[in-house]
Amino acid sequence: MAGSSRRFSLVDAGAAAAVLLAAAGVVWSPKLSGTVARATGGLVPVTVMVDVRGVPVANPASVVDAARDAGKVAIVIRNQPHGSVPVEQVIPLQRRLSAVLPDGRVVSAVDPNQDQFPSLDVRFVLKGEGRKGADGVVFGNQNLKIGAPVELEGSTFRVNGSVTGLQVGAS
Repeated sequence: MAGSSRRFSLVDAGAAAAVLLAAAGVVWSPKLSGTVARATGGLVPVTVMVDVRGVPVANPASVVDAARDAGKVAIVIRNQPHGSVPVEQVIPLQRRLSAVLPDGRVVSAVDPNQDQFPSLDVRFVLKGEGRKGADGVVFGNQNLKIGAPVELEGSTFRVNGSVTGLQVGAS
């Protein structure tokens, strides 16, 4: 048995590739990169305001109460799930009607139809962690800017809204 040389087979190459892919997955995993970013101070508190307007709901107050009671919502940004985000506030918004009078003045009043045709008009104030990127705020591994569409989901609701405010480093 002198001089027996070991040759690598296709199975050996596949096993080596699997080990390399597993190592790359550990190094590049979002949870690990989030932990590293948190440890190095790369993640900062981010306040995200999401307005949901005109969603037909039989009892809008129950949806607001459910979101407040749960204290968190699941958020989807550009069809990518981010996970749960704490809800700091749920602020009901009033629908208003505006009219231009013949003399040119503009008058505004609360929409009287809201009792007959209720809809959900609220602002969700969410707290999370993100980082300031070159193209805005990176929140949930997604760039987030004012106007971006997001989906919020609670135990009894799923609504679409848009980002109307961002505060980076807000405590």
